[in-house]
Amino acid sequence: MHDVSEHAASVIFGMDPTWVAVSVLLVVYGFIMAEKFNRAVLSLIGAGLMILCGVLTQEQAIAGVDFNTIGLLTGMMVIVAISQKTGMFQYVAIKAAKVVKGSPWGILVMLAIVTAVFSAFLDNVTTVLLIAPVTLLITDALGVRPYPYLFAQILASNVGGTATLIGDPPNIMIGSAANLSFSDFLLNLAPITPVIFTVMIVAIWFMFGRDLHATDENKALVMRFDENEAIKDVPLLKKCLLVLFLVISGFTVAHTFHIEPASIAMFGAAILLLLQTFGQPLHDKDHAYEGIMAEVEWTTIFFFVGLFIVVTGVEHTGVIEVLATKTLELTGGDFNATVGAVLWVSALASALIDNIPFVATMIPLIQSMAPTFGGPEALVPLWWALALGACLGGNGSLIGASANLIVAGFAQRAGHPIQFLVFMKHAFVLMLISIAIAHTYMYFRYLS
Repeated sequence: MHDVSEHAASVIFGMDPTWVAVSVLLVVYGFIMAEKFNRAVLSLIGAGLMILCGVLTQEQAIAGVDFNTIGLLTGMMVIVAISQKTGMFQYVAIKAAKVVKGSPWGILVMLAIVTAVFSAFLDNVTTVLLIAPVTLLITDALGVRPYPYLFAQILASNVGGTATLIGDPPNIMIGSAANLSFSDFLLNLAPITPVIFTVMIVAIWFMFGRDLHATDENKALVMRFDENEAIKDVPLLKKCLLVLFLVISGFTVAHTFHIEPASIAMFGAAILLLLQTFGQPLHDKDHAYEGIMAEVEWTTIFFFVGLFIVVTGVEHTGVIEVLATKTLELTGGDFNATVGAVLWVSALASALIDNIPFVATMIPLIQSMAPTFGGPEALVPLWWALALGACLGGNGSLIGASANLIVAGFAQRAGHPIQFLVFMKHAFVLMLISIAIAHTYMYFRYLS
């Protein structure tokens, strides 16, 4: 455990650094949950307090920021910001609706599948940003309630995002901290996600499917949508598809060549920026670059930066190691019990608070368990338990994941607000079912 006495002299007013660090963490998390202030501002204030109060030096704070996570997020945000200008996502959504001949239930299933797949290979926040508006347009044409469709897409985005390294921010954080590759996530988490997705769809059928009806006239209206009109820039579309293919291919082989995913994402973003404006005058290029950079979710990026520093401050005082020790005492040091505890606690906690700050706190806690279980390599099942719990647990409530809140925002603006308790009544039970499936999978694959 860290010796906190060496830091006491530098902490403001000679206060206990442990007390200061934990207080800052709890206050920041409390305000994040209250959703009264911008979460990036809150995390950066918390980071500043860790430094100004003397818990961390500036050098220690910067060292605590996981720049692989930051780089991977930023690079993928740039690529998606350019790609969305082509209209490819809207094209796929409209095409999916027409494949099932305008059937209300068929459209729900197809849009959920599209959401899950895009969430796995882009990220779930971006996916719902692009698919939700199209969904509202289609449900309006069908004359049906949008809530079942948006509900299905929230669940699909979090289930699909579970499958890959880049699908959900918690996975990016876990992969970077544990040195797990894109292929590791595909081989270990992707196999169970189709099973969970199928169970979710069956459950949604019993909840809403039998009540989804549309007139032949409304179905015909959907069939008249022209997906080709969604494509705004064919040459740029080809460039985007090429770069996306190369980047995702790069992720699959990066580990072999000891290249971090952030390097591939940032390089791919730079190449696509170059291709997007190739041959244009310098003034037009600069204008295009500024437009793309304005679409990057800088709030999310700076939220991560501040959060990493806040958690580093708590870790620096030794509190994380104490929590790890207490956890192991509760599970009796039994590995199987610890895996189960991490899975279920992660799921329940992620349903009630944003899963990103929760995972940021859990990562060093799990790392502290390495000596007990035989080194970092022995911890791999614990990382999968954390990823499954945090990503799937995000389905438990509207505040469980960022994608949920974005969909709720679209619904609110369209005049179809999603009530917190109504959503939770439907979603929480399905989340528990998904965790039970995940636990069964974990047991037979890693623990039996």
